Amino acid sequence: MNREVLSLTNIQTDKVLDAKGLACPMPIVKTKKTMNELEPGQVLEIQATDKGSTADLKAWCDNIGHQYIGTIEKGEIIHHFVRKGGEEIEEIKYPHLIENEELARKLESNEQTIILDVREPSEFAFHHIPGSISIPFGELEQRMDDLNKETEMYVICRTGNRSDLAAQKLTQLGFKKVFNVVPGMSEWKGITEKLID
Repeated sequence: MNREVLSLTNIQTDKVLDAKGLACPMPIVKTKKTMNELEPGQVLEIQATDKGSTADLKAWCDNIGHQYIGTIEKGEIIHHFVRKGGEEIEEIKYPHLIENEELARKLESNEQTIILDVREPSEFAFHHIPGSISIPFGELEQRMDDLNKETEMYVICRTGNRSDLAAQKLTQLGFKKVFNVVPGMSEWKGITEKLID
């Protein structure tokens, strides 16, 4: 998208949602609620500052049946544009789950595990499970060759939302043994490490 040519004044919207300063999963939570107030075909502008919101909103729109129109970045603010789909469909949830406690037990017993952390690099830098692989959700398709499709993989994010979408995507791309970790890093009580001092 050519951000030089597009301007906010060229895009007609029916409603504006202020999600500035909110981190995942709140931009999606607020977007879901606001979309329920719109008629099919109407356009919502979501103003956010969370860098991960672009990948999150695109995946959510694909999953639920809305159209992700595009993004314009102005300074620190990301302006997302979403058109409400006609029929509201049931949001698909990835069926293969593992709870935090069960994953912690696997790690304690030194079972061979691959943990894929799909949060943004800044989230990973401050707090992650030792040995986990950092591939932000928005980079997953470009970096899937870094992963073995036959290996058992545990996908984690902050709350289980991004990892749910990532697990669905990996399964669509041919990965065989994928599990979504719930409720994710927001409630992880096991060992963590950080990349910064």
